This record gives sequence, C-alpha cells and structure tokens, in this order.
Amino acid sequence: MIAWVDGRAELGPRAPDGAGGSERRRAQSAASLQASRPGNEELLARGVAMRTVYLDSVRKDRATVRHAEWLTGLGCAVRTVPALPLRMMVIDRRVALVPIDPANTRKGAVQISSPGVITALLSLFEQTWADATPFGAPRERDEQGLTRQEQELLRLLGQGYTDEAAGKHLGLSLRTVRRMMADLMDRLGARSRFEAGLPAGRSGWL
Repeated sequence: MIAWVDGRAELGPRAPDGAGGSERRRAQSAASLQASRPGNEELLARGVAMRTVYLDSVRKDRATVRHAEWLTGLGCAVRTVPALPLRMMVIDRRVALVPIDPANTRKGAVQISSPGVITALLSLFEQTWADATPFGAPRERDEQGLTRQEQELLRLLGQGYTDEAAGKHLGLSLRTVRRMMADLMDRLGARSRFEAGLPAGRSGWL
C-alpha cells in the first residue's frame, strides 16, 4: 500500500529504526528539534529501539549536536555519514515514510507498507548504518589524510556536480564547499582545480 501523507509539518531528521537524511544544506532549526522531543522521549521510555543517521555536516551545528546528545542519553543510537541516499523513516519494519519531493520535504511524504518496498528500504538503511560513524567518535582519515566527507566531495565534483549541487548533497553551504576545495588544492600545491586534477588522481583522491 502507498498512501499520500499531507505534510505541512516537515518529515523530520529523526528516524526510529530508519535512516533520515536531507537534500537541504542547513540543519533543522532548534525549535523544530525541540518540538520532536516529546514523541521521541515517549517512544524511548517505552523501550522502543531507535536508530538515526544524520549527515556528517550536522556535527558542526550546535543545536543538532545538543539534540543528538540528548537522544543518545535516552538510548537512541545515532550515527553520521557524508551523504545520505534518501531521507526516510521506517516504523516497526512495516511502514515507511519517504518525502514526496526529496528537495523540499515540506511538501509532505508518501506512506508505504508494501512488504517488497519495505524490505528494500530496510536493506538500504542497514547498508547506510554499517557504513556510518557513531556520533561522538572522531572522524577517521584515509592514508592521504582525507575525511570521508572530503572524499565524497571530490567524488561528487569528479562526477560533474557543481559546487552548489555537491553542497546540497552533503548538507554544506556553498561557502564551506569552496573553503574545503581551497584547502584540498593547498595540500596539492595547485593553483587551479584543473591543475589539481592529475595529482589528486595519482594520490588516489578521485
């Protein structure tokens, strides 16, 4: 079954036993996060298992960090990844909510209860969860000193994404993307992105 859910209230970043993600480049407001607390607190008090995946970029948003710390204190498992394939919420492994428009979650969500689709969404979540970093743990760097977020940015730009599009995918502002690229070019000693291309490839950055 697939149902249309009128969503004046946005599909939130929290996701009980599901994966939450956003194509927006900004984290949710402190007011929105605060409004989600009563429902989350009630579920966790009842012993409901909750797992939530955020974008790595929220680690620099004070309100989201406080909210994630509050969730983990109540027993929710929280992890982060550089990029999310889809914003979704899966409840009791039987019902899922996915946004009607991934680029604008205020348009509402589609409710899905088809077993085949739920199984596919759960598989996607488990893959994302396994690849995610526990909240509060330091972000690992590869042999070249790159964080996974930097790796993903290079991958997106290498695929032809604009700075703005890559930023939206990663939950980063355009200014942050350009600052990250300037830092990466500095590490390569390059004066332009074109000049940085070959050494970046040889270093295994792309």
